[in-house]
Amino acid sequence: MELIPAIDLMNGKCVRLFKGDFNKRKDFTKVPHEQAKYWESEGAQYLHIVDLDAAKTGSPTNDKSIKEIAKNVNIPIQIGGGIRSQERIEQLFSYGIEKVIMGTSAIENKELVKDLSNKFPGKIIVGIDAKDGKVSTRGWLEQSNVLATDLVKEFSSFKIASFIITDINTDGTLEGTNEEFIRSILEITDIPVIASGGVGSISDLLSLVKFENSGLFGVIVGKALYENKFKISDANNVLSSDRINDFDLNKNYYA
Repeated sequence: MELIPAIDLMNGKCVRLFKGDFNKRKDFTKVPHEQAKYWESEGAQYLHIVDLDAAKTGSPTNDKSIKEIAKNVNIPIQIGGGIRSQERIEQLFSYGIEKVIMGTSAIENKELVKDLSNKFPGKIIVGIDAKDGKVSTRGWLEQSNVLATDLVKEFSSFKIASFIITDINTDGTLEGTNEEFIRSILEITDIPVIASGGVGSISDLLSLVKFENSGLFGVIVGKALYENKFKISDANNVLSSDRINDFDLNKNYYA
């Protein structure tokens, strides 16, 4: 199971939202490409980027930062936020992005997602952001009546790389993941799953290791890393299969 650090972009800055609320945002001081280089130096094997401005409006405004990140790291990048056309996908690929995440389009234009997953097999990730089990779109500003599980069942026949599932109620809280939600998704698909939302400690990461053999490929972590709850290098050490049993959940490794 991979720890995948997140960089959420807004107005060219690294930010984090609380439960997806654009009015509850926290800015961080490092410029995005320096943050990305730091995550890589810490041992990150993948990088997750979200263009929050594009997710909200559909118009990309952070491409300068995205290009700089791609130029400055040597690890694969997956990116989401307002990706709703083949032209945009090809543009991002031209920057050096490895995989793109389609979220809003997964509900609003399923045929487009199917077509693009055929054109770019293994390069399209379907991002499913859910609140109380129902999918949200447009940067989490609009709530649908579509169940996340129904969407996963439908898209599991497409040639997609993976699902990213986010529980909005836990995102940015540092209070732990929604294991019930993660389990419900893993039970209905053979496509690799990446979970997001709520990780606040290494204990939270370890609680998800049991899902590894059920198809959980990775976990996206943002706020906990920005706020130094733990380091990627330490988490990678502990998540190594030969170290998990040696980890003491009651010991404060990072005070």
